[in-house]
Amino acid sequence: MRIAYLDCFSGIAGDMCLGALVDAGADLDEIQRGIASLELDAEMRFETVRKQGFRGLAVRIDHPEQHTHRTLWEIRTVIEGSAIGESARRLAIRIFERLAEAEGKVHGTSPERVTFHEVGAIDSIVDIVGTAIAWTSLGIEQAYASPVPTGTGWVQIAHGRVAIPAPATAELLRDIPIAPCSVPKEMTTPTGAAILCELVQHFGPLPSMQVARIGYGAGTRDLEDRPNLLRVLIGEAVSRPASGARPTMQESDSAVVILETNLDDITGEQIGFAVEQLWEAGALDVFMVPIQMKKGRPGTLLSVIAKPESKSAMESILFQHTGTLGIRWRQQSRSILRRDAIDVETPWGMVPGKVAHLPDGTMSFSAEYDACREIAREEGIRLADVMDEVKACYAAQTEEAYLAEEEEVSEPIDAPKLYQDDHGEMDDREEMGDREEIDDVDDSSDATNWYRWDSSPWREE
Repeated sequence: MRIAYLDCFSGIAGDMCLGALVDAGADLDEIQRGIASLELDAEMRFETVRKQGFRGLAVRIDHPEQHTHRTLWEIRTVIEGSAIGESARRLAIRIFERLAEAEGKVHGTSPERVTFHEVGAIDSIVDIVGTAIAWTSLGIEQAYASPVPTGTGWVQIAHGRVAIPAPATAELLRDIPIAPCSVPKEMTTPTGAAILCELVQHFGPLPSMQVARIGYGAGTRDLEDRPNLLRVLIGEAVSRPASGARPTMQESDSAVVILETNLDDITGEQIGFAVEQLWEAGALDVFMVPIQMKKGRPGTLLSVIAKPESKSAMESILFQHTGTLGIRWRQQSRSILRRDAIDVETPWGMVPGKVAHLPDGTMSFSAEYDACREIAREEGIRLADVMDEVKACYAAQTEEAYLAEEEEVSEPIDAPKLYQDDHGEMDDREEMGDREEIDDVDDSSDATNWYRWDSSPWREE
């Protein structure tokens, strides 16, 4: 399983995350095409910079002056009208929905009525959409992160001067460990917090992994006590199978929370609306069971399965939209089959799906419902026929070759590297040649004795 670790020793912002993922080898051409298809008249470029003597990749976004107050509906329309891949499009929209939910809660309104100010600006949209494209292009299946520092002091936003962390940032960081930090600056932005909420499943130390790629994304500020960088490590999870056998169960995501409430004074339409809100907020599963309550009243048992870090969000929705006075919850372990994402070539183009590895060594394929639904609508055919055809196409793509590829112990990954020429100059590898050269380096600094965490010392004449 390919995993990523976000080392947030200097916090996280949208541009830092995008820069780190591109530095780690995300498909830059795909990102550029996706951003162009947003039709925001924005140009994105990358510059290699230094922060406290360490290199990192900074994102620069050029765009004309434009109205920056956008609603969730307007941003969703922009993204849905683009040529971005389906997985990246859904990821970007989910990140904005998390932001809208947090803003709505702190301002006492619904997510759909939230008007984004700073986050609705073009550069923030580019950061989030670019991050979504980069993330999916790297094929990351599971994410971990360190505790995140927020900084201290005050920050000026559209609503005035507020304490750090800003209200929306604090709301997004519920159930996420915060690292102590006395730096008097905003270290984690609302955009960065929303990205963490959506992408990361576990917080803590670096997990067992075989690191193949490392990327550094640079923030805009220069900090006195640390390099203002976000480090992303990408590689393969290291497991300990017995007797050399390959594991079929994932140990990650083994814990979930289950929330339940009994309802007997609410209409079916209201329950349906609550269920929609739960799904949109990231519930893993939602289901209803008819029950008989006191005095023979018919009722409904509403159950929600969610990630532990989503517990507060699920409770908020249940209290707000069902009128319940109490919620039962418990944490429970689970076993998960190992799953791999795969794209299948079909008469309608590439269709995403998943391959599950069963305990007996066999594999089971299922096509992605949303993609099949769209094909059925566009072609005017039955959904069942579309799903059967996609499954047949998968079977035709030589299961034997697929199994041989899966049995490889470690597939080499082309990680970005830096090389020195005879003059000590640093150049990116050839495929990064379209990035701009360093143009904001302080040549007066002592650069003869600085290190990158994952490399030997660099020197300059």
